[in-house]
Amino acid sequence: MTRLKSIVLASVHVLVSSAHVTTGRDGHGLIGYGISMYNPLCAYTCRDVLSTSMLACSEHTDMHMPMLKKREMHMDIETSPECYASDDSFLRTLAYCMSTHCSDVAMWSLEKYWNLNVAGRQPNQPVPKTTYQQTLANIATKPSVELVLGEDLNQTMLVSDDDYQASYNAQAMFEKMEDNHEKYAIVLIVSGALIPIAFSLLRFVPFPTALVTKFNAWFVDPPVFGSRHKTPVAGLFHVPTRGQAFFIFYLVSINVILSAVGYRGIQPNSWFASILGRDGEIITYVTNRMGVLSFANIPLLFLYAGRNNVLLWLTNWSHGTFLLLHHWVAWIATLQAILHSAIYLEIYVHGGTHASEAKLPYWIWGIVATLCMSILLPTSTLPVRKNVYELFLAWHVVLSIFVLVGCIWHIFKRFTRQWGYETWIYTAIAIWGFERAMRLTRLARNGIKTAQVTIIDEDYIRVNIENVSGSGHAFLYFPTLTWRVWENHPFSVASTVLPAGDRPGTSQYDADVEKLGTSSDGSDSDSHQARQYPSPTKVGLTFLVRCKAGVTAQLRTHGRLPVLVESAYGPHADLSDYSRLICIAGGVGITACIPIMRAHPGMRKLFWGARSQKVIDAMTPSLRGVEMESYVGKRMNITEVLHRELMEGSAPAAVLVSGPSEMADEVRCVISELGRQNKGVRVKLIEEAFSW
Repeated sequence: MTRLKSIVLASVHVLVSSAHVTTGRDGHGLIGYGISMYNPLCAYTCRDVLSTSMLACSEHTDMHMPMLKKREMHMDIETSPECYASDDSFLRTLAYCMSTHCSDVAMWSLEKYWNLNVAGRQPNQPVPKTTYQQTLANIATKPSVELVLGEDLNQTMLVSDDDYQASYNAQAMFEKMEDNHEKYAIVLIVSGALIPIAFSLLRFVPFPTALVTKFNAWFVDPPVFGSRHKTPVAGLFHVPTRGQAFFIFYLVSINVILSAVGYRGIQPNSWFASILGRDGEIITYVTNRMGVLSFANIPLLFLYAGRNNVLLWLTNWSHGTFLLLHHWVAWIATLQAILHSAIYLEIYVHGGTHASEAKLPYWIWGIVATLCMSILLPTSTLPVRKNVYELFLAWHVVLSIFVLVGCIWHIFKRFTRQWGYETWIYTAIAIWGFERAMRLTRLARNGIKTAQVTIIDEDYIRVNIENVSGSGHAFLYFPTLTWRVWENHPFSVASTVLPAGDRPGTSQYDADVEKLGTSSDGSDSDSHQARQYPSPTKVGLTFLVRCKAGVTAQLRTHGRLPVLVESAYGPHADLSDYSRLICIAGGVGITACIPIMRAHPGMRKLFWGARSQKVIDAMTPSLRGVEMESYVGKRMNITEVLHRELMEGSAPAAVLVSGPSEMADEVRCVISELGRQNKGVRVKLIEEAFSW
């Protein structure tokens, strides 16, 4: 503990000695990428050496820094920009130091520095009363008295080589480390976005189907351990697939690596001058790195979470996969924010300045951001999301806004806009703003529509919405059912055309089904192929809804009601390389299968398990030309079905599963086992499911 105390005390000085640059002119970009901290370094070094000296026009303050060395003890002075711009001793000493150490810097660059930075770094401040060259010309004789750090500067004096080198090292290394922080942050966010795109491009490489099947069966589709992926373990978390785990491992590893590498210390160093100065220097760099990397992860957080995520358009990764990545990145970013805050807390507590520092706005807003991120983690766990989803969603949005606001004001109150740290938060806001704007665009395009509700049985209803097009799934808003008008729910699109005679309260589909009939083969399932009955149709969307609690239960009591449709999402996978399509559906999961089966040009076979025959009868007209086996009130033997279908034929097959999580997991495991153990099997697994 004594060593830690010594380290953090050494770290305090970098915070105090740089206090005069906590505000300044706006920067554009990031440090090292459009923003330079100390250029020309020689000029900044000369000024830094002089900054602790008392000028004739300086004023004393009440600032007290206990347990620090002599230089730190003279931090109780305040020199105004007007004082710096007019004090002859300061100007001449600075000019002479610059002429000695900046011989390789162009004169125009020195004059620019002189005008902009001699008085400080504020956007509106006085310029020195004489130019750099005029000030040099005013030095009648070469100075002979050497300045002692922290002592009064009351004549033209010399800066010692030792003091100059210590300050030069401090600023050069600090800027180098800040440059590294931003460089590693760029690596983090760029790789987090480009790697999914790069891996998705592999689908355009014509690998042999058998090789793809084998690779997916070993490295992509199976769960990392066990046999459950969609079914949560102990109701707490989902086990990622092996493919997902590889990228999660990358995200964790790259964050750990980039948090641990690229640090260097240098001595002598005027900002870390104690016997443990190098340790204090490194711990300060580590703290700053944690803050920058946490900021860089925040745009990835918002990118992965959005249903208008551009990566969904550029890759073949599912929204469920990106939501899983969102959860992992949230843990990483929060841990980094906690470390950033905790280490700085330790530094200020042992430095004796926590009581005053904790009252400053930048400190308060930093705590707000870190605290909100910390609260979001436990309140976003799977049990919370499943049991109180709407409440979770509301506080998730509210706390996320506080995180963004807290981060922005933490930076503004500490550094204003000098160093570009806020760029990462601007990026996150832009991503979130784009996502929300796309939602509004989709809603505005469809306008206000009318939903027609038909009761199928005690569990299921059918919702038809005219004059809306789309595929995949849509988010429906029912503003008259709840005061939470923003509340929306995802539903898979079962059909994109409606019978012209469909009316609320009646079932045109039921009438058609009575003409169809079914044939039984005496097995555990009913098997038939739907016949085609041409009838007038119109554009619209059909949704099959299982009524539970909340909005879906309220829908049963309405025949017609206003609805807003946010569509369409989730384009279907390209199955052109697979001549056979085998669909395994459970209950309302049939809605995700129907459009894909309709679009597939090859052989299509459906295995559908449902609670009641009425549900099957209601949707059978949408399954024209599809060979179907239905299982009513029985458990489908998925292993037997898939072994029979995949082992009998040699043509490549796509297997689509949409249903309860247990069903999806069983299909996943059977497909993976077949792909690993049978060389002749060529199969692709597609899972259609909503992810929490």
